Amino acid sequence: MPIVNRIAGLHEEATAWRRDFHQHPELQFDLPRTSAIVADKLRAFGCDEVVTGIGRTGVVGVIRGKATGSGRVVGLRSDMDALPLTEITGAPWASTVPGKMHACGHDGHMAMLLGAGKYLAETRNFDGTAVLIFQPAEEGGGGAREMVADGLMERFGVQEVYGMHNGLDPVGTFAVRTGPTSAAADLVRIVVEGKGGHAAKPHLAVDTILVAAHIVVAIQSVASRNVDPLGQAVVSICAFNAGFTNNVIPQTAELRGTVRTFDPAIQDMVERRLKEIAEGTAALFGARAELTYTRGCPAVVNHAAEADYAAAVAAEVVGESAVRRDKPPSMGSEDFSFMLEERPGCMIGIGQGGDFGVHHPAYDFNDEILPIGMSYWARLVETRMPA
Repeated sequence: MPIVNRIAGLHEEATAWRRDFHQHPELQFDLPRTSAIVADKLRAFGCDEVVTGIGRTGVVGVIRGKATGSGRVVGLRSDMDALPLTEITGAPWASTVPGKMHACGHDGHMAMLLGAGKYLAETRNFDGTAVLIFQPAEEGGGGAREMVADGLMERFGVQEVYGMHNGLDPVGTFAVRTGPTSAAADLVRIVVEGKGGHAAKPHLAVDTILVAAHIVVAIQSVASRNVDPLGQAVVSICAFNAGFTNNVIPQTAELRGTVRTFDPAIQDMVERRLKEIAEGTAALFGARAELTYTRGCPAVVNHAAEADYAAAVAAEVVGESAVRRDKPPSMGSEDFSFMLEERPGCMIGIGQGGDFGVHHPAYDFNDEILPIGMSYWARLVETRMPA
């Protein structure tokens, strides 16, 4: 692998950064320590500008090349937040905060982008401006949306934007695709109102547990019978809350779940069918149901030219045979989509191997891929804005 010697020399330092972030996880927008460390390092590297508080707790570092005559401005994005999980890795650098851990590799994402930033600030071997974006609240908080709403793209003149996420593909590989790559993620809440009563006299009550159970079963028909077999949708009810004891029929029941889609037309249809099923099924039993459907982050849709470019840069780093250009789409979500709605760009996957995927309590980022990720970021900037 053509890893630049200087970047290879940053491996040990970047590993220390990554493990420190891992030991001190913070959630969503509540990132006082993480944001401060990122900002301090960017200043120490000699970034031309370091701005904090973008999108509440986001950090942006600006590095100008030896020349800026091209006028090109490229954004590179890393997420920063951890997850509310209890870690079971047993690693010496395991989380020191009960109930919080970096179980999605954002600690590694930060270390890779920081390492690339240090290299780029030293060398500046490009004609244009690199904007390093450190985003809060990727895990369900809409941090990318908040940064965009706070003027990220306009304030820093970003013309195109790139993201990178680790996965279980083999170490030393990349995977990318043009078009939809991660699904839109919406939230579903259904509240069923019936008539509470004594468990021994169900005929005098309207049993919300029975009603909600029928709603759950009926919802299973949405993806199997309402979505075109060539389309894609996932509808999952993940929480069923009702009652509090063994001899009382509860007055209310609540269902919660998620919907994942790629096509806005399918997304609209699923929302409509969930409302019809919930309200219609409840009415059959003499109950009432109310659906709250909250649209979360949209699908990540890679732009064709930028996806091709990202793949070409990855091939420079690891070789063409180690780059998969037809990565299957994932029903997982990524709020980098908000940035791609504003500017052309691409999200690429970097393989780290391992037995445990993201969001698992035994997951840990593989520090061996740090130089690969740093090299990808550095080469992307240098070749996209050649000096």
